[in-house]
Amino acid sequence: MTEQFDVFLCHNSEDKPQVKEIGEKLQQYDLKPWLDIWELPPGRSWQRLLEKQIEQISSAAVFVGENGFGPWQEQEIYAFLSEFVRRDCPVIPVLLPNAPTKPELPVFLRGLTWVDFRISDPDPMYQLRWGITGKKPDQQTNFKPQTNSVAPTVITEILPKGILLEMVKIPAGSFLMGTEEQEMIRLCKEYETDWFKNEMPQHRVNLQEFYLGKYSVTQEQYQAIMGSNPSDFKDNPKNPVENVRWNDAQEFCQKLSHKTKKNYRLPSEAEWEYACRAGTTTAFYFGDTISTDQANYDGNYIFGKGKKGVYREKTTPVGSFPPNKFGLYDLHGNVWEWCQDSWHENYENAPKDGSSWNENDSQSTLVIRRGGSWLNNPKNCRSANRNRFNADNCNLNTSFRLAVSIF
Repeated sequence: MTEQFDVFLCHNSEDKPQVKEIGEKLQQYDLKPWLDIWELPPGRSWQRLLEKQIEQISSAAVFVGENGFGPWQEQEIYAFLSEFVRRDCPVIPVLLPNAPTKPELPVFLRGLTWVDFRISDPDPMYQLRWGITGKKPDQQTNFKPQTNSVAPTVITEILPKGILLEMVKIPAGSFLMGTEEQEMIRLCKEYETDWFKNEMPQHRVNLQEFYLGKYSVTQEQYQAIMGSNPSDFKDNPKNPVENVRWNDAQEFCQKLSHKTKKNYRLPSEAEWEYACRAGTTTAFYFGDTISTDQANYDGNYIFGKGKKGVYREKTTPVGSFPPNKFGLYDLHGNVWEWCQDSWHENYENAPKDGSSWNENDSQSTLVIRRGGSWLNNPKNCRSANRNRFNADNCNLNTSFRLAVSIF
């Protein structure tokens, strides 16, 4: 018996990472999308397989991005979409986040209502689900959050005196970096939207596989490599090291690389945000609200619809709060973490390959910190939040996390 599918995802192969991401979200709502990379076995004719399958698919979504229509996509449109029209099945034009202001659509799509992923209101996922099913979805009950069913790959480095350093494998992938303005208006009505301008424009970044520290560098790890501990909060060697300048972090990477014969470094800003989000699009990797049961920040402040919590007034041992889907800890709060990049006022002309962005017209020593800290307002602890800090300065809420491209 031929397998049943809810929607055929017609797309340009150049847009596959974005379409795959949307397809995965549809699966979280108990919908079954047909996507070539999931359903076409190698060495088989895609035309024949699709011809056999087409009558068992209930709707079609035609994706339009910055690359326009690809040659295979055009064949699909003219060969198969007429069958959806003949069967009176929905055919839904979908504008991807990078679609041009005035996208060119085939004539028969121009009179249809679009789903627009360039905006957040109305919610494009809600609209797409509505188009696929023909029923207004219940956003509160249909969603099934993905769980981390596969244990993360962790590599352990043994430092002097038997101190362990754990590095987590971060898979290659694509994500939207930064903030969409309407989202901040929705979540943070009490803040001026200009506060978030340095997180714009939101843009897609494609990253290769890399490894990132499971935790911020701890005091015992820093002591093992540098022979000193500059921290203020020395009550626990598992606390993150603080009072570390950007150049101190660079020196640590150099010494560790020399000892291990591996190229340890600071993560790029894009790598940091990608790893922090771990596939999420919310303000924090656990959702759009935050509590002091989930992270160490100044609980006197409220974010969005959250509630006040405790204010610990110090760092906490690494791993004290739940990890994200990649198996990383403490990316929200506790300590700021240095990144490799120099500071830029916004993301205009930012790299799209996940590399660090070190070209700066000024000769400023300002560099990037990410993640917020124990003494910050929760808005500073969001996945997208950016902070500039002088590379020559340090304080009792600044640390770093290690990255390495190939282990």
